[in-house]
Amino acid sequence: MKSIITVIALLIAGFKYSYAQQLPQFTQYMYNTIAINPAYAGSREVMSIVGLSRNQWVGFNGGPQTQTLSIHSPLRNNKIGLGLSLINDKLGYENITNISADFSYTIQANEDLKISFGLKAGMNLYKLNDELYNSSDVNQDPYFGEKLSQRNENFGTGILFHSNRWYLGLSAPKIINHNLSNKIEFTSLERVHYYTTGGYVFDLNDILKFKPSFMFKHTDGAPISTDLTANFLFKEKFWLGGSYRIGGFQRAIGTLVDFQVTDNFRVGYSYEIPTSEIRPYTSGSHEILIMYEFKFSRDKQKSPRYF
Repeated sequence: MKSIITVIALLIAGFKYSYAQQLPQFTQYMYNTIAINPAYAGSREVMSIVGLSRNQWVGFNGGPQTQTLSIHSPLRNNKIGLGLSLINDKLGYENITNISADFSYTIQANEDLKISFGLKAGMNLYKLNDELYNSSDVNQDPYFGEKLSQRNENFGTGILFHSNRWYLGLSAPKIINHNLSNKIEFTSLERVHYYTTGGYVFDLNDILKFKPSFMFKHTDGAPISTDLTANFLFKEKFWLGGSYRIGGFQRAIGTLVDFQVTDNFRVGYSYEIPTSEIRPYTSGSHEILIMYEFKFSRDKQKSPRYF
């Protein structure tokens, strides 16, 4: 039994950290950028609160479930941005909670281009749920006599080039590799994740805009994950588009819908169908996003923010 459980634990660790790449996957990454790039803090020129809930691989027992909450805002001079982010990620018996503070400094390179530099500092809480230890197959096994629970500090960095119409970001939200196992028999080592994100908005006519965007994610020992997204914006109110992810175990195609309910309030939804080996075991993934922005002055946000 000890050997079987050890193999299962290794498979779970390999499943998550090789394919899911240790950090949550989002379809609506272009609206939740601060989760991966601290330079994004304050870039929307107003105080912005974003909540996201993702239920991945519905019907697959132990599939990833992720919730995020972030708030960020520029200071009065618009050069410094501050943010606070909370991410809760659950996969099977694993539960990871991360809280981090974000700082950005922005320079005006020319009339249209801004360059923001960001730093992220946070705490990562990792544990295996009590449900695993209470299992009749585990609670009498001395190998699981000590409950796994860790608290690790981490740091990240990023840079963001942006204007009213386009953006390009490079980031590494966690740069310290911690060993998530408290056993000497095997190592569950974190890996640094490198992100490249970007997008552009094209005017097709007076009422219709086209916004393609992308995200590349690279981790040592795992395939490069590529997200390609295309959205159409109708009358500055309604977004409709599709997404395509290739690379790794999380390959999928999806659709996105986003509605600007009021000038301050936005809600979005995405649905994905996996195209990887897990396809027969799940009905898909659901993701809901809610954004609220405090526009205290009509002149505070000088132009629409598309990212």
